[in-house]
Amino acid sequence: MKRFVFLFVFFLSIAAGAQTASKDKNFVLVIHGGAGTILKKNMTPEREKAYQASLEQALQAGYAILNRGGSALDAVEAAVKVMEDSPLFNAGKGAVFTNEGKNELDAAIMNGKTLAAGAVASITTIKNPIMAARAVMEKSEHVMMIGPGAEKFAQQQGLQVVDPSYFYTEDRWNGLQRVRKQDSLKTELDHGNKKTSSVRQPGNRDDKYGTVGAVALDKQGNLAAATSTGGMTNKKFGRVGDVPIIGAGTYANNATCAISCTGWGEFFIRLVVAKTASDLMEYKGWSLKQATDEMIMKKVPQLGGDGGLIAVDKNGNIAMPFNTAGMYRGYIKADGKAVVKIYEE
Repeated sequence: MKRFVFLFVFFLSIAAGAQTASKDKNFVLVIHGGAGTILKKNMTPEREKAYQASLEQALQAGYAILNRGGSALDAVEAAVKVMEDSPLFNAGKGAVFTNEGKNELDAAIMNGKTLAAGAVASITTIKNPIMAARAVMEKSEHVMMIGPGAEKFAQQQGLQVVDPSYFYTEDRWNGLQRVRKQDSLKTELDHGNKKTSSVRQPGNRDDKYGTVGAVALDKQGNLAAATSTGGMTNKKFGRVGDVPIIGAGTYANNATCAISCTGWGEFFIRLVVAKTASDLMEYKGWSLKQATDEMIMKKVPQLGGDGGLIAVDKNGNIAMPFNTAGMYRGYIKADGKAVVKIYEE
């Protein structure tokens, strides 16, 4: 009898220890708010503080979920929602305007455990596009929905619908006017020029591009990625960038890493940046840093593009490479210390 009691207590202690180890397992959340020519000399102290505060708020929203044992999926969605609700970032409330003076939003989310993914593109009335992307992933048999159909589906799932005027901000409207003027001048200058390119250089990329994203590793060892954007200022003809294209701007796989990209989307699509980085890790045995640097510091610039990405691997290592002057970014680990950065170091 004593031996039985001893064995029972012994196995009970092992189980308790395993549970404790699971609870103590490292977790991490990484976010970005877009890359570009972000220079301290052009930033007012007030605006810099506003960006830092919003980034930290996003980190804390995701951390609260991960710290209590919640999923990486819930964490990245929560972090992205915070940035979608801020007018500072080109996503949700802060989305840029199309050539027609509208706001068209894209988003994607991916589950690294199951490789399930969901995305929406060119939506105009859903307050939080990242929630619509998750609804596509979890409540439909599809991966991507676009336009009015995606909006109808999101409404049926009970997501918050807003009037398109909700997305109006004076700063983004003024940005559209600047880009329209620059593009008009560039068209005049380019007229008759025999040297043409298959992808024309934007007049001012920093007025045009921007994205928010989050990647996370939870206590259960699962990875997830989420990305959201207002697209490209002054875009025409229903242009869609890399964000909602799984493998280009968003990707997660428990075997390797989770990645969210930001930058000139056409190049990220052509190089399938996020999936290629994952493949370099899976099939060539490269580290997270090697794989992400290869794509952002070498492959994308070689084609003429620019931007950055955030990534976390299955072991909790993080990477935040970018080839521009700055990238709004940050991370938080199990110790709860939020780190926020903006400029090139």
